[in-house]
Amino acid sequence: MNDGKLAGSRQRHVVVLCHPSTNSLNAEIARVYASTVRSLGHDAEIRDLYRMNFDAILKNNERPHKAGFGLAADVQAELAVLENADTVVLVYPIWFGTPPAMLKGYIERVFGAGVHYESIDGPGVQSPMRSKHLLSISTSGKTAQWLDERGAWLSLLTVFDRYLVEMFSMKSSDHLRLSDIFVAMQQRHVDEELFKVRDKATATVARLAPAGRAWAAAMA
Repeated sequence: MNDGKLAGSRQRHVVVLCHPSTNSLNAEIARVYASTVRSLGHDAEIRDLYRMNFDAILKNNERPHKAGFGLAADVQAELAVLENADTVVLVYPIWFGTPPAMLKGYIERVFGAGVHYESIDGPGVQSPMRSKHLLSISTSGKTAQWLDERGAWLSLLTVFDRYLVEMFSMKSSDHLRLSDIFVAMQQRHVDEELFKVRDKATATVARLAPAGRAWAAAMA
């Protein structure tokens, strides 16, 4: 999928998890997604931003049009992880209509590393995320209907998913939204949501990898 990637090599998924609780549904979503794609022959790595104590604050000298521009060590480390990723998966809750601030900071510092704002409108912007597939898995305590009625869902797709793909020259985007998520959910409800995650992971493998398509055809 990435430019220059050898045909037939293993597809790689990097799952960026952004939730403060280790016992959250979001954390389980990240684990289930990773384990599912691994079971289908792909590689997966979880980047748990809260457990990493990721610094979400963009520094002035990290802006490429500023004097003394340079990438911090933590940003370079993330870029090394993402370099050979075919799919980048963002797992997060919707808080007050938008993703958590830490995830926004990750996008500013890592996705946007070295990307000059004046190059955004130009052809073929050079970005660390170029040609990668973006998959977002978001959770919300409100129902899908509630979010739709207030325009929150359409806004999220427009100013986050689609905008990121266009700005950073990513290959494509997809979004699985899990709604009506709350603390006292029954296990049956949890299992249903995790089934959707497994299904999306399987569909992503089938869509992006020849091996995945062959597997899906064999299972049909």
